Amino acid sequence: MIPDALHRDLTTACGPDAVIVDEDRLLVYESDGLTAHRHRPAAVVLPRTTEEVQAVVRAISRAGLPIVPRGAGTGLSGGAVAVRGGVIVGTARMNRILVLDAVNRRALLQPGVINAHLSEAARPHGLYYAPDPSSQTTCTIGGNVAENSGGPHCLKYGVTSRYVRGLSVVLSDGSVVSLGGMGREQDGYDLLGLFVGSEGCFGIATEVEVELLPIPETVRTLLAIFDELESAGQAVSDIIGAGLLPAAMEIIDGETIRAVEDSVFAAGYPTDAEAALVIEFDGPEAGIDDDARRAASLCEETGAREVRLARDEEERLALWKGRKKAFGAMGRIAPDLLVQDATVPRTALPRILAGIQTIGRRYGLTVANVFHAGDGNLHPNILFDRRDAEELARVERASKEIMELCVEAGGTITGEHGVGLDKRDYMPLVYGPDELDALWGVRRSFDPDGLMNPGKVLPDVSTAGTT
Repeated sequence: MIPDALHRDLTTACGPDAVIVDEDRLLVYESDGLTAHRHRPAAVVLPRTTEEVQAVVRAISRAGLPIVPRGAGTGLSGGAVAVRGGVIVGTARMNRILVLDAVNRRALLQPGVINAHLSEAARPHGLYYAPDPSSQTTCTIGGNVAENSGGPHCLKYGVTSRYVRGLSVVLSDGSVVSLGGMGREQDGYDLLGLFVGSEGCFGIATEVEVELLPIPETVRTLLAIFDELESAGQAVSDIIGAGLLPAAMEIIDGETIRAVEDSVFAAGYPTDAEAALVIEFDGPEAGIDDDARRAASLCEETGAREVRLARDEEERLALWKGRKKAFGAMGRIAPDLLVQDATVPRTALPRILAGIQTIGRRYGLTVANVFHAGDGNLHPNILFDRRDAEELARVERASKEIMELCVEAGGTITGEHGVGLDKRDYMPLVYGPDELDALWGVRRSFDPDGLMNPGKVLPDVSTAGTT
């Protein structure tokens, strides 16, 4: 519960229907897409404008409670949960596209706009928004900014930071700052780039200006089926090594294939396969068929038993269906899911995939892998039941070993899901004490009182700012 004075202030700022304190309704907000971490907030407030966000943040700050920004709650790092009894400030009602400027290929929007809805609005103008997380039909642009989200097509087009041109941000004291913006050169330090990917620890973005791209002239989509997961990983390196640049290369392993095919998301993948590799090229018509044929040939050389080419848009969407809906099918295997997000060099994929399978077997756990293979961005999904304390302990040990394996291979602990609550204890795997202190210094520059999304990203111990 929150103090009565704070409840009155939040209600005055946003209206009674925008303040949630009922225990049953708060249950919805106790976790994000990573159900392994559950913390019920003291309250949830749903503002509609920058001015309402300012009033809400000031009220929570006066009360000395943590402020936890939250978009659609689809994140996979525990980053949008209130670990210290904080108040969640949700942006779901801030869902308006304020400007769609087709001539300048830009849009200005509130953070609660759903990712896929922006491309739908831009399509009549021959434009679209490139970052495409697998949850794009439900995740929001504000959440994408917070996590610097990627997606299947980030291999060619890059992640969210490439497309954010400006932000309006409410800081923890309720003040508003403008970062970047169309036509503005970055004077001095790139604060816009610093904010994107800050995981709600610096402030709340209330307006987002993004760049739009022309819709590609044509697309070719392939599905290669393998009997060995490591062979699919090798095909990825061979395709990139041959000088080809697909828009996307995604691997779905055997465990995931069988879960998908046993669900309402069935995509027609053979259930006896150990890996499916989705490869997509887009761009001008000239030369695209040659690229697709070369990629198919390279897959066959590395052991693909079958390579399909989508003949039309309907078949293309069918080939993608298993990948896009994979996380939704995982519930058929176990009630809980721990998704990891390590990134390794592409050439290390065969060895790391084999290592992850070995770790899963050693701990008696089911590990399903579906991931952005072109970027080496792995998503090992450890399936378990959190009600089983002994199994949960095995999950935690296996997760740490997977992270250590990936870092030792020259990788890092996250590619797009963020650090959040789940991976902050792994930060010392990639940063030393001095680097962590520097990161704490940056964080305190934006949020000196430590109220904005505490307990996330950085380990608690720091001497930054002390003498």
